[in-house]
Amino acid sequence: MTTLWTSAEAEAATGGRATRAFDAAGVTIDSRAVEPGDLFVALRDVRDGHDFVASALEKGAAAALVSRIPEGLDDSAPLLIVEDTLKALEDLAAAARARSRAKVVAVTGSVGKTSTKEMLRAALAPQGATHAAEKSYNNHWGVPLTLARMPKATKYAVIEIGMNHAGEIRPLTKLARPHVALITTVAPVHMAHFRSEAEIAFAKAEILEGLEPGGVAILPRDNPHYERLARRARKVGVKTILRFGAAPRCTARMLKAAPGPGGTTLNALLHGRPALVKIGAPGRHFAMNALAVLLAAEALGADPARAALALGAWHAPDGRGSRWRIALDSAGLDGAVHLVDESYNANPTSVGAALEVLAASAPEDGFGRHVKGRKIAILGDMLELGPDEVALHAALAEHPAMASLDRIHTVGPLMKALHDALPSERRGRHAADSEVMAREVRRLLDAGDVVMVKGSLGARMARVVAAVKALGRPAPELPDGEDEGPDA
Repeated sequence: MTTLWTSAEAEAATGGRATRAFDAAGVTIDSRAVEPGDLFVALRDVRDGHDFVASALEKGAAAALVSRIPEGLDDSAPLLIVEDTLKALEDLAAAARARSRAKVVAVTGSVGKTSTKEMLRAALAPQGATHAAEKSYNNHWGVPLTLARMPKATKYAVIEIGMNHAGEIRPLTKLARPHVALITTVAPVHMAHFRSEAEIAFAKAEILEGLEPGGVAILPRDNPHYERLARRARKVGVKTILRFGAAPRCTARMLKAAPGPGGTTLNALLHGRPALVKIGAPGRHFAMNALAVLLAAEALGADPARAALALGAWHAPDGRGSRWRIALDSAGLDGAVHLVDESYNANPTSVGAALEVLAASAPEDGFGRHVKGRKIAILGDMLELGPDEVALHAALAEHPAMASLDRIHTVGPLMKALHDALPSERRGRHAADSEVMAREVRRLLDAGDVVMVKGSLGARMARVVAAVKALGRPAPELPDGEDEGPDA
């Protein structure tokens, strides 16, 4: 077991008192996920983590970080007692960052944070020990947790930072102290908490305030708020601004992105030099963010050519564009349904990008009842869009990619506006919620179809994804077109 925190180190970082010596190999806030040797942090959130300390210790936790001794335990239990467990987690994070010589990149943006984080992980890992959150740990406890888990020998660290209110990114970027700050885009997301997109841009630009001296900002040149972001970067003292996009004079410029079933081929100019890059996931939006990834890798001191090569094996995370083939019988004679899982989140920008991917997909003909395979979207509500939410849902009917789709099924009260706005030949089933739609999936899909499922997390479209997978034998579709066998 490699020690991440000794009790003495944890005491020094937090100002707490250890009831006895311990060596922790990891840090967790979820008692269900405790591994032997973990330090369990008893946060107070929806549930009080102190209620689960005994369970965590029974599972082999090295110690628990607590603000009081839980009922049923005493000083004989391995505890690190502090005044406030969240503050102590932040203190661990600051200490981990201070002792590390890692080069750190922080990522934010209205769309594409997690997939860009994962692309960075894939691009950097072959060039040195790389640390990044396993999930979308990008909030007030997720960023400190990610930093507190960072091994001492880390060479590159990738920190995802999210927000839905102004002022949330600032303390997190100052905790992470990145050498590179990357903003993927600014879009009308979380509009329920902002009066304008300009306010969102200012909130995203908070990430620049934590940059280390001499740090690099990587900004989306095609975004209408680019100048606002660049002005903010200069105001906080950033000397180096790198631009990615399709516009002229970009540091990394997209010339052409050609999505295909096995991924996306990107023709680009990097610092004015031609580059051909293969990304192991279809989608122009993935290709665009790959440009930012290559700039970030270079700014961190990594080899951009090796980073580009690694992107060919990258594939989208679950819920954010991952692709599945669901064989409808054990022998494969009855064909398959092809699933694009975009169920984790949704807003007008990301839905548009997902529709473009679906429009460019290739259904299989000759297998199902309909003879020709179809392109089918199942769309759930987009949440937190503010007072224009109904109009924004209806406006999806005018997206150019819609013309290439065969059927659009909708889920939720807000998506009823899209259902009503669709032409009759594309208007599919509308369901009040995802549970109802999940029961309809078997009737709505056929062999050879490509189906894309997308919606905000609150719309619970993962239920629909699970129903599609339950049609047969699901297996991931990897960039080379091969699969890994049935889903366990």
